[in-house]
Amino acid sequence: MAFARTCAVALIGVEGVVVEVQADLEPGVAAFSLVGLADKSLSESRDRVRAAVINSGAQWPQKKLTVGLSPAAVPKCGSGFDLAVACSVLAAAERIDPRVIADVMMIGELGLDGRVRPVRGVLPAVLTAADAGYRQVVVPEQAAAEAALVPEMAVLGVRSLRQLIAVLADEPVPEEPAEDEAGGPVPSPGPGWGYPPPGGLYYAAGQEAPPDLAEVSGQRVARRALEVAAAGRHHLLFKGPPGAGKTMLAERLPGLLPPLSRQESLEVTAVHSVGGSLPPGRPLIDRPPYCAPHHSASMAALVGGGSGLPRPGAVSLAHHGVLFLDEAAEMSSQVLDALRQPLESGHVVVARGAGVVRMPARVLLALATNPCPCGRHGSPGGDCECLPSTVRRYRARLSGPLLDRVDLRVPVEPVSRMELVATAGGESTAVVAARVLAARERARALYADTPWRTNSEVPGHELRTRWAPRPGALARAEQDMDRGLLTARGLDRVLRVSWTVADLAGHDRPTAEDVDTALELRTGVRRGAGVAGSLP
Repeated sequence: MAFARTCAVALIGVEGVVVEVQADLEPGVAAFSLVGLADKSLSESRDRVRAAVINSGAQWPQKKLTVGLSPAAVPKCGSGFDLAVACSVLAAAERIDPRVIADVMMIGELGLDGRVRPVRGVLPAVLTAADAGYRQVVVPEQAAAEAALVPEMAVLGVRSLRQLIAVLADEPVPEEPAEDEAGGPVPSPGPGWGYPPPGGLYYAAGQEAPPDLAEVSGQRVARRALEVAAAGRHHLLFKGPPGAGKTMLAERLPGLLPPLSRQESLEVTAVHSVGGSLPPGRPLIDRPPYCAPHHSASMAALVGGGSGLPRPGAVSLAHHGVLFLDEAAEMSSQVLDALRQPLESGHVVVARGAGVVRMPARVLLALATNPCPCGRHGSPGGDCECLPSTVRRYRARLSGPLLDRVDLRVPVEPVSRMELVATAGGESTAVVAARVLAARERARALYADTPWRTNSEVPGHELRTRWAPRPGALARAEQDMDRGLLTARGLDRVLRVSWTVADLAGHDRPTAEDVDTALELRTGVRRGAGVAGSLP
């Protein structure tokens, strides 16, 4: 009897579990059994591995072969176990020394010709290996840069099983042509590869930058709302007729956000790696992502799902970035209400028959909607023909509990002819982003000894007691609460927005004017100087 083992990683969402891949050879009729709760694609690895080993010049053992994946109770899916299975079999057959692979993590899919192909989720898999104490990992050559993002991890990128056998057996390493030189396409995990991500735009390292805010004509209040949303990571709703500029404004929101920190970059990259949406040749996403799914997106596309173990949805792919839902009132009410929990907790828990997956979902939500089906209700000179009952039903698609979690609700009016033809444009993205960054730094300094980093994360109780506004500043907000115009959650969110307005203005604590600005941005009702009086 011959035995060998090596290790791989089973991904459950964006979290991994170390799996020991064991191979056992016994005398008997030649057979290949794979045990350990493997899915269909993993069960098919028996044929892939056998063909890859033979085409790599190694001899396939003609004995009874059993490959076990431990722990057996953890669901395992995907083709990323191929490399570990092949090496454990070769070690059990004494083609390579079993001791060499015992403490090596192996991740990769095998082609029938022995070439090693990339798989989804390399970064979270290597992070799991590092947390478990492993310091050596073998990955496909195309994913070596992604794996190298994990510090103190020795990464070996290989093109073929033949190369890996030579390295492990301490033999001369054969030259292998790159995949494109071999006459085939290079399978890189970019957008549209593997599990298709929800539709939308993704701003990542080296990709096209978000458009400039200076291109927006007029819309002073909406521009101010964008700045406040970016500075405090407050959710935002634009409501107005078609052509007023709602989508144009929202597309410029990612450019106002500060660059991602190293830890945030790794978190975002891990999610996109699992989702199969990493840009080719760009292993690290260092700018906030922007995801804008179509209004016909399903529940699985928005919050996560799919066959077997759930995959990340748009709310997770936009982690630490912007999730923009255009034509929000056209979306399913059930799909929209599924966002209520992630907006509060910062993560989404998806339960399916194959298991429960927890994925990060700390996003800045931006919504845009028309006032009615035709879009002309309440517009100056508009000729809306929608019945009052139709308008009520249309607006009711955005439920009260969801809107209660949206801090800024801004009407967007059509731009006048004078504003459109004016030669003097508004401030550029770079100018506004500098103010946003300064406000974020003030908030970070204020919450330095806490787990919070932005005003939207701080519980209302802490803001009312530990960081209270100036005396009398909340008078108008408390009156609105007494009249039933604000809920307790709404009052807390007004207080959070007022702190962001104060950070942008350089105030040490929110003033009555800052609270009035926050109330106007939430309710659309003018309060004293309000937003207009606080514009730079």
